[in-house]
Amino acid sequence: MRALLVGSASGILLAACFLPLLWPLVGLATGGRGVHLGLVADPTLWSLLARTLAVTAGVLALALGIGLPMAVLVARTDVIRRGPALILHAIPALLPPLLPALGWFHLLGRQGLIGNETSAAFLFSEAGVVLTLGLALAPIVTALTALALWNVDPSQEEAARVTASPGRVAMRILLPSARPAIALAGIVVAALSLSEVGVPTFLRARTYAAAVFARLGGIDFAPAEALLLTLPVLALTAILLVAERWTAGGRSFATLGLRSFREPPMALGLWRGPASLFCWLVAALSLAPVAALAWRAGWEGFTQLPLWIGNGVSNSLLPAVLAATVIAFVAIPLGHGLARRDRIAAGMDIFAFAAFIAPPALLGVGLVALWNRAGTGWLYGSWLIIAFGYVGRYATIGIRAFAAACAQLPATVEDAARVFGAGYGTRLARIVVPLHARAFIGAWLLTLLFCLRDLETATLFYPPGKEPLSIRIFTLEANGPETVVAALACVQAALSAIAVALVLPLLAARAAR
Repeated sequence: MRALLVGSASGILLAACFLPLLWPLVGLATGGRGVHLGLVADPTLWSLLARTLAVTAGVLALALGIGLPMAVLVARTDVIRRGPALILHAIPALLPPLLPALGWFHLLGRQGLIGNETSAAFLFSEAGVVLTLGLALAPIVTALTALALWNVDPSQEEAARVTASPGRVAMRILLPSARPAIALAGIVVAALSLSEVGVPTFLRARTYAAAVFARLGGIDFAPAEALLLTLPVLALTAILLVAERWTAGGRSFATLGLRSFREPPMALGLWRGPASLFCWLVAALSLAPVAALAWRAGWEGFTQLPLWIGNGVSNSLLPAVLAATVIAFVAIPLGHGLARRDRIAAGMDIFAFAAFIAPPALLGVGLVALWNRAGTGWLYGSWLIIAFGYVGRYATIGIRAFAAACAQLPATVEDAARVFGAGYGTRLARIVVPLHARAFIGAWLLTLLFCLRDLETATLFYPPGKEPLSIRIFTLEANGPETVVAALACVQAALSAIAVALVLPLLAARAAR
């Protein structure tokens, strides 16, 4: 049974993650001699890459600068209404970054609510890209760091509180304890920023990812050149992968000492007011672009939705739900194996994480090359290919989330069941999954949200008439009515909000048992 389950899950990941990444590189190595290799030596290209790395560094600095203090305050202090502030702060992470960029345009553009020539010039620049992406991705830093802080061993924190101020406790105890989670958050933010296409394209800022995309989905169609351009980014991907392995000590980030008990929040005293003000200011900055979209849509935009939305909602939900479900079930044997230091699961985890941080263009080209054939038209010509791409890009989300839960269950529990004759499948079905049903549902929801917010992955291979809502917004942004585009963006935000609202009560019910 173990060979069947682990083998099936590994086969899905090899088909969805490994082969799409490998296939284009093999084709480039064996049949790409006609490609102008001088393109790689073009100083303009390297200058663009350097500027993109500078933008990525700025995004990372802003995301860490906002996310780390926010995580400490909402996870371990008594700031006012920290729960609602965290929820509002998390809103941008549920959306394609293009949507907050549209919202900031309606706020800071020349005709925006508070905009003028100066604010518009700032927004439509590399600094505007840093601001937009930094605010959009900061909740990822907050969430991962807060998760680690919620489960820090309380003994050191309790001892430090006796003599040290809350600030010193945070700097000397809490943040160092959460260092692996912070490093992972930084790697994820850097990877997402480096591969972002929608925001730089909308804000008219030249980036390396946009240059690659232009050779795949634009008028400068040259797929061989696009693959060649991905090679420097692949080198950066390898560096990020090695960094992730090093910061986790060769383990999954899931095994960071998660615990089931917590210390009461630290009392900030006189600093409670300023700290609460900071948290709610961050929450307001997260909510502002979404509110601006609703304002710009107005009655006119929402009344015209039936004429423009088409099948955007179903085109988004169907592949996202299927992909999240497949990933959730793949995560059971592989996430469990990852927590138990299984070599096969660890190898599959490397492939899945590499597919997540690699350029989405490479994954897209690989899927096209593999499945755009006469015998696989049933897959490539339907929304199933979008779901397949989502599985390849976001499998690591579900696997890591389920591994985080399995790492908390002592192996002795399963060993005892094995002594009494329970096989591998029985142990998974009767012990692992029931005990971690909440984590299973949470992994499914988290993966679903990443699929719904996706733009870069599916934009290269979605079939005609099957474009998800995020891609429909991206294509209408340049020439569609502003009110309608804003209304469509609000629908996109509502999809994620409804998914969270439907699943969170189920998670709460499981937690109460």
